Amino acid sequence: MTAVQPIPGTLPAALAEPTVPVRRGWIALIFSANLGVWMAFFTPIQILLPQQVESISPAGKEGMLAVVTGLGALAAVLANPLAGALSDRTVLRLGGREVGRRHVFTVVGALLAAGSFALLAQQRTIAGVALAWVAAQASLNAMLAALTAAVPDRVPVAQRGGVSGWVGIPQALGLVVGAVLVTSLVTGGTGAGYLALSVALLLLALPFALLTPDDPLPRTRRTALRWRELLAGMWVDPRRHPDFAWAWGTRFLVQMGNALGTLYLLYFLQDKVRHGDPEAGLLVLILLYTAGMMGTAVVSGRLSDRSGRRRVFVIWSGVIMAVAALLLAVAPVWPAALVAAFLLGAGYGVYLAVDAALITQVLPVATDRGKDLGVINIANAAPQVLGPALSAPIVVHLGGYPTLYAVTAAVTLLGSILVLNIRSVR
Repeated sequence: MTAVQPIPGTLPAALAEPTVPVRRGWIALIFSANLGVWMAFFTPIQILLPQQVESISPAGKEGMLAVVTGLGALAAVLANPLAGALSDRTVLRLGGREVGRRHVFTVVGALLAAGSFALLAQQRTIAGVALAWVAAQASLNAMLAALTAAVPDRVPVAQRGGVSGWVGIPQALGLVVGAVLVTSLVTGGTGAGYLALSVALLLLALPFALLTPDDPLPRTRRTALRWRELLAGMWVDPRRHPDFAWAWGTRFLVQMGNALGTLYLLYFLQDKVRHGDPEAGLLVLILLYTAGMMGTAVVSGRLSDRSGRRRVFVIWSGVIMAVAALLLAVAPVWPAALVAAFLLGAGYGVYLAVDAALITQVLPVATDRGKDLGVINIANAAPQVLGPALSAPIVVHLGGYPTLYAVTAAVTLLGSILVLNIRSVR
């Protein structure tokens, strides 16, 4: 695959709206890269960090886990838009010629994240775990900023729903593969699990950066890097770009519901459902969640592409996820948890595919794709900061898990309904 050469007088390939459909090989490689990233994101949050935190502070595990994940998410909030903005302006020269601007963030981010996991494997204090997890989150979000921008950079609008479905599947599949890796294939505790994730991340993510094109940004199109202007540019005026603002709000609330509903799943099975083997039970729920997601993500994305409609899919996805959360609230028993996991995955699969495509259609300008998608990704990461801060007191002081999952349902449903305010996309 080669980069498209711009015609004189037109926008350079790095800024032009793509028109040539991407091929299966490109989709497979970005799928693999996202699989590595999401394995590295979610496997620690769902399995390794809870185990590590409980071994260090068993009496205060809920609060300490909230601190660790909250600090990591705060690092993600800062790192993602900053890396995206820098990738918009990056001009590299290799062998006397200009090369692409996004892949360097994928490569460097993967190397730094692998190193951060190696540090995590050695930590025996909550402070050490928190610092290493912050470093890992910052590095992974630099990767995510570049990988997210690849879709509007190279995928035509009419293909984005289907491609976004494939790109979204690793968010669930990554946890399944990661869970199997650290619980069944690798023995030796959390330290060995972190090291295995490091190797998997490098093997899965680097081929995309090394084997796919990355159109260079001509130096004549590069804007001067002034930190004050760069930081000020993180604000996207909702009065000038209302559809972008509503898309951000929709994403924020749905992801807030996801953060509230998933952070304490291991403890929910252990303390409320009273499952005999909560770690094995969590793996079963993850498998059902993934099956539901894989069954809907690509199909709903392609249906959305063919119909040209996005909003109705987002609304129904929120309804399905809210029903799943309410089921956990009213029936905290193992059979209900199985049904809820599948429904939650099915709804989230629809949401990820279609909402991701919708967001690429409301980006303000092509020159700031990376930065604007980084701002959108704040809506993914910020709930990971606020979610623990809200869910911990709910579980401990404000009604426990039934209240937590009722709030999850309400927030998710509200987020999906807000999509009706977006006017430029059907």
